[in-house]
Amino acid sequence: MTFNFAFASDSSTAFAADPFAARHGKSLPAGLRSECSAMSWNEFESTYAAMNGPIRLGAWSTEKIAPGRWTFEATLGLGERIAKASATATGAISAMTSMLYDAGISLEILSFHQHQIGHRTATFIFTECSGRRSWAMGIGESATESSLRAMTSAANRFSH
Repeated sequence: MTFNFAFASDSSTAFAADPFAARHGKSLPAGLRSECSAMSWNEFESTYAAMNGPIRLGAWSTEKIAPGRWTFEATLGLGERIAKASATATGAISAMTSMLYDAGISLEILSFHQHQIGHRTATFIFTECSGRRSWAMGIGESATESSLRAMTSAANRFSH
């Protein structure tokens, strides 16, 4: 399985108490909702879905090696360099966590939420890295793709 990680947006500038609910009709997790209550959709997306930072996810593939065990491979952009990463894990989230850790980013997911929005999935994660905490969001064609986008966004939020 391979994903294309382009992230589309529009030019919506309407402000709402919950910019995700205003756009998609589903509420954000309470902690995130209180953080972004005065943001437009564009501000919300550029803050919490930070895909254009120093951490970038290119190719992603999986191969089943045993019942409940998979090998995951990725191409990661880490600042100026491109690196191949791999992990054997029970799922994509644990594999990405391992790959980020190997790249020097100790990302811990403290809270995880997903919503179906039409044919896509939105993932919201509350994370900790080096004693700092932050929310991040990813939207993708599948639960896995949106989770990987959210984790990449979280890593980028901590890189500032």
